[in-house]
Amino acid sequence: MISTQLKIGPYELNSRLIVGTGKYSTLEVMRECHQESGATAVTVAVRRERLVDKNSGRNILDFIDPHKYILLPNTAGCFNAQEAVRVARLGREMLTGSGYRGSDWVKLECLGDTKTLLPEPVATLEALEILVQDGFHVLVYCSDDVMLCKRIKKAGAAAVMPAGSPIGSGQGVLNPNAIRIILEELKADDPAYPVIVDAGVGTASDVSAAMELGVDGVLLNTAIAGARAPVKMARAMMLATESGRLAYEAGRIGRKLYATASSPWEGRINS
Repeated sequence: MISTQLKIGPYELNSRLIVGTGKYSTLEVMRECHQESGATAVTVAVRRERLVDKNSGRNILDFIDPHKYILLPNTAGCFNAQEAVRVARLGREMLTGSGYRGSDWVKLECLGDTKTLLPEPVATLEALEILVQDGFHVLVYCSDDVMLCKRIKKAGAAAVMPAGSPIGSGQGVLNPNAIRIILEELKADDPAYPVIVDAGVGTASDVSAAMELGVDGVLLNTAIAGARAPVKMARAMMLATESGRLAYEAGRIGRKLYATASSPWEGRINS
């Protein structure tokens, strides 16, 4: 049986796929995509997300069932440690007493610029240290730099989330060898420590390839919301997450230069 359950901090997720809430054409489409994705956790950008639509007056939280989903506030759009910490605390205040689970964890994003949307490593570490001291379980979006990932884990992150490729680029995992080394280093003394690919996947095969590397999960948004048929893509992402994990647990055969017959040569008929 595939092990679908994933533990991050105090939360046990029944899916290894985490999805977002941005860029959907309608709130109804978002809700249907969440359903088809099978996700347990849904991330919400505290700084940029308009919880209440100015035109319709509808609240995005009315389309996310608190009994079904755990909300993961994130600090998307922050460019320094102080701003990221402030937004994380706002997310905690937003959820406290709301009926939603998730007030004590946060996905930390601290970006370097608006062109690449790559994480700023020094500010990310600074914000992480403050948030850990503040009692948060912090999931850290970072680059696929092995030494940085080791420092993030050492600083108390609940999960390390290296980017597969730049946010929204749809390029998939550009450096699988870096992900393999990150997994080896971070799980050497704690095999259950969560490593999650965050950002850059474009389609189901990207998710499956990431999961086959041995990562514990994938977080994505644009690949579903920006697809021609988002609901179908959400379903595809769920299946890819499960099949990729199952393939990893099964163990692939080794690559060989030459062919290997699948049936024995003994007993063959000579012409």
